[in-house]
Amino acid sequence: MNYIQLANSLPMYLLVGAILLFIASICVVFMRKSYKAGLALGMDSKVLKGAITSSAAFTVLPSVSILLGVIALSGSLGVPAAWLRLSVVGNLQYEATVANIAAENMGTQLDSSVLTMNNLVTILMVMTAGIVWGCLLSIFTLKGYSSKLRLTAKKSGSKGGFAGFAMTGMMIGLCSTFVGSYIATAFVKANTTPLITLLVAGAAMALFDTLAKRTKAAWLENFSLSLSMLLGMAAAVLVNL
Repeated sequence: MNYIQLANSLPMYLLVGAILLFIASICVVFMRKSYKAGLALGMDSKVLKGAITSSAAFTVLPSVSILLGVIALSGSLGVPAAWLRLSVVGNLQYEATVANIAAENMGTQLDSSVLTMNNLVTILMVMTAGIVWGCLLSIFTLKGYSSKLRLTAKKSGSKGGFAGFAMTGMMIGLCSTFVGSYIATAFVKANTTPLITLLVAGAAMALFDTLAKRTKAAWLENFSLSLSMLLGMAAAVLVNL
């Protein structure tokens, strides 16, 4: 079997399926415990069921963008690996970027026609090693960190405090990194596809955000990311026709 057949083989699906089934089981256990705890506190069962229904409906719409991410990554990593990465922890921006960095440092590229199973294992190891620290640090440091953030917010007299500035700074740095690399790719490698994709998706996101605020359409806010991704992908396809 070639690489893509191995990456999408039955053992890979069984391995990923077992992991996701375990995680789903934990979610069900915590849901049951939370529901019983709510009843023990005297909360109305109708209120609890309503919260469950509304939460489930709210998570379905944003998950469309996650599905698009699985589709985008499955072409190079295979469906099981992409399904696992974007179902448990991580997001498309991180996963695609780190996978590409790992592939380039191995002297190859994120393309199923040149990747091997050894490359796939290395890429998945790099992805995991890069993102697992947030989960581990949350277990041991989140409580103390949260108390410091609340204290900083009270002292500064703002609702956001340090957390607001940190998130803004992080997003500016992240966007600057991507935009800079796309501009460099356009001028150095004469490849304008990433930059055009960025501009189309960014313009679409701005348009949808403006329309959602003016029309107060909550559904548009939920679909804005997915629609922007689709338009960006469509632009990339049209540019390369």
